[in-house]
Amino acid sequence: MNGPKGPNTRLAHLGNRPHDFHGFVNPPVVRASTVLFPDAETLTARRQKYTYGTQGTPTTDALADAVNDLEGSAGTIFVPSGLAAVTVPLLAFLSAGDHLLIVDSVYGPTRRFANAMLARFGVEVDYYDAEIGAGIAAKLKPNTKVVFTESPGSNTFELQDIDAVAAVAHKAGAIVMMDNTWATPLYFRPLDHGVDISIHAATKYPAGHSDILFGMVSANAACWPRLKDTQTNLGTCVSSDEAYQVLRGLRTMGVRLDRHRDSALALAAWLETQPQVDRVLHPGLPSHPQHDLFRRDFAGSSGIFSFVLKGGGAAEAALFLNALTIFGLGFSWGGYESLAVPVNLDDRTLPQAYAGPVIRLQIGLEDVADLRADLEAGFRALG
Repeated sequence: MNGPKGPNTRLAHLGNRPHDFHGFVNPPVVRASTVLFPDAETLTARRQKYTYGTQGTPTTDALADAVNDLEGSAGTIFVPSGLAAVTVPLLAFLSAGDHLLIVDSVYGPTRRFANAMLARFGVEVDYYDAEIGAGIAAKLKPNTKVVFTESPGSNTFELQDIDAVAAVAHKAGAIVMMDNTWATPLYFRPLDHGVDISIHAATKYPAGHSDILFGMVSANAACWPRLKDTQTNLGTCVSSDEAYQVLRGLRTMGVRLDRHRDSALALAAWLETQPQVDRVLHPGLPSHPQHDLFRRDFAGSSGIFSFVLKGGGAAEAALFLNALTIFGLGFSWGGYESLAVPVNLDDRTLPQAYAGPVIRLQIGLEDVADLRADLEAGFRALG
């Protein structure tokens, strides 16, 4: 495509070269393990584009081209899940004796991997306050090799000043990684803000239909060779069928995100008016304490946020959740259906103080009036 184009135009055409495939609009699904070579010399030198199924196919390359364009990255790997998209780059850039800094509001399985696996491998792990900004300099050590960010944070939606964190980390020689699943590269481009490695659970918005497990990791030019080599050595690859499904999901991600955003903001603003609600944790709301930072850095907000009930505990959260009929009770998000889960903050290392239980909502593609009525039923169950 020549010249700048809007996000939905780009999503409709990225990774798409119909005339390379006889004019068919979508790239073919190439399922592969063995790839044949024309002669022994080419095989020995591996002197051709495709050499084995784990190294990619025309299908995965089509998706990689699209993601690299969206991210502004030098290269992207695909792995079997969002958690694998976290673990592979951490394994790529950490060794025994290194120090890892992770934001305390991080996705729970990231914390479990760091505390269980990386610590066992001799990596020192510490956590920092999401709002630390340039103050992260006080947390850095001579052996700090990676600063792992996530903004907004999982479940409680604190924002980070990624630009400030990245600038300080780079001065200390550390690599900066970011889990950007919430915003997608449509609403925030990590590499434009100093991040070296951008991580996405493509299970969420890129796939978009609650039927694919998929992760993707994009890197700048300096970090790309090491990231790619690590994936090759670990053998963490994906099938072309799943890559095709994610590429198809990308075509509608922009219009779906617009719907998720608008519905979530409408419901979040309505929840702020409800007497049973103490706080709504959504950075897109003017009431969020970091809303100015959100407006500075983000082009939009997605469909997941949390709210805090006024008083009570697990029993009250269960009463509310069990009264819902449209919101499903299940993990993940980014699909077409709305979901609700209670938030457990017991794993945080920094003190957390909320007036009551925290409930996370994924706002799907249903009608806002119906979702509001379902939430009202939950509030009625509380009495």
